[in-house]
Amino acid sequence: MSRDTAPTVSIVSPMWNEAEAADHFLTALVELVATLNTSCEILIVDDGSTDGTAEILHSWQTRFPQLRVLSLSRNFGHQAAITAGVFAARGDAVIVMDSDLQDPPSLIPQMLEEWHQGADVVYAVRKARSGETLFKRASASLFYRLLGRLSSTPIPADTGDFRLMNRDVVEALRSMPERDRYMRGMVSWVGFRQVPVYFDRAERIRGETKYPLSKMIKLGTAGIVGFSDKPLYLAVTFGFAAMGLAFLGLLYVALSIIFGWGDLVRGWASVVVAVMFFSAVQLIFLGVIGLYISRVFVEAKQRPLYIVKQDSLVTPE
Repeated sequence: MSRDTAPTVSIVSPMWNEAEAADHFLTALVELVATLNTSCEILIVDDGSTDGTAEILHSWQTRFPQLRVLSLSRNFGHQAAITAGVFAARGDAVIVMDSDLQDPPSLIPQMLEEWHQGADVVYAVRKARSGETLFKRASASLFYRLLGRLSSTPIPADTGDFRLMNRDVVEALRSMPERDRYMRGMVSWVGFRQVPVYFDRAERIRGETKYPLSKMIKLGTAGIVGFSDKPLYLAVTFGFAAMGLAFLGLLYVALSIIFGWGDLVRGWASVVVAVMFFSAVQLIFLGVIGLYISRVFVEAKQRPLYIVKQDSLVTPE
């Protein structure tokens, strides 16, 4: 396949320091692509790897002409790497999947079948999550349910970025210039006909997860802040509730003075606790407001989401 021939399907996968898993993933994916009755390209986004991943990808390119490698100038993060790959993909359908084989290539034929039957987006829903800790499963479940309650855009629960999108959806995503991206929420927001397929998520084949707790929290915050203004309304609600409690306290003090209830000079502890409580409420919701202001600041800078160092397609001699 030459560079000028547009493929029917593009399979996009970000990689960051996946030297241990790259060979296993590409072997499974190439074997799967060979069974598909359609033209495909595999587009790997090297998100600033430093562990030999780039060398492995170059070796694969010399043997597999349908493999493209998009190398970023540094590590820009998972969501930025997915965006770079989706924007560079040339297929009529674009499939996004992780490279640790927790997103099984064997699900791709079912996704393509749903696409041929008219689906614009086919998203993969996890029925089981093998090899993950109880904390990871519980926190993921809690996040998806919380996001579902807060978001004004229905975002399917228990889904990652493993999905197929047709060209119309990709072009809609290209029109969305925001920098702090939550791709699975953005795909839900654009609409079109979206259908699920279900799978059991396997254990990571090699290497370590690239999503520790800190990155999970950051991604979750991007999802909630980017697709809901309910935290702001929650802040206002708590503010009025705190005001009501303060009014009741003031009323109690006034009535105590009038009717001589108790000894109003008693202890200072209650005053200190009240001040600390309401100060904490103010700080929490100033932080909530600050999250939204920080997003405005990031968007106002208009920096590029990622920088491409190299886009290569090597054809065997």
